[in-house]
Amino acid sequence: MSENPMTASDATSDDRLWALLAYIFTPIVPIILMLLEDKKGRPFIRAHNAQALVLGIIQVVLWITFFTCVSLVLALALFIAQLYWGFQAYGGKYVTIPVISDLVKKQGWA
Repeated sequence: MSENPMTASDATSDDRLWALLAYIFTPIVPIILMLLEDKKGRPFIRAHNAQALVLGIIQVVLWITFFTCVSLVLALALFIAQLYWGFQAYGGKYVTIPVISDLVKKQGWA
């Protein structure tokens, strides 16, 4: 088995769609996924959901703290990055988000 560790061959199309939605509509969709019993146990969804939830919490804190024109530009840049990570997840890949991926793995959330 020489499977690439960055891709998930066991991820269904439903798993990939939920991962995409988790990145785009963070933190709402990650919270919903945590409540769905059949989804929260799936390894692919769990990995992406934890990252998207942490990303969403950071995003909300930044919006509340720094509501200025600069933060709007940063929010747009972050949203573009979220789209990129979401479409990578939809392609069946595990994405690495700087700092957040390491935090999620060290805490055992994914």
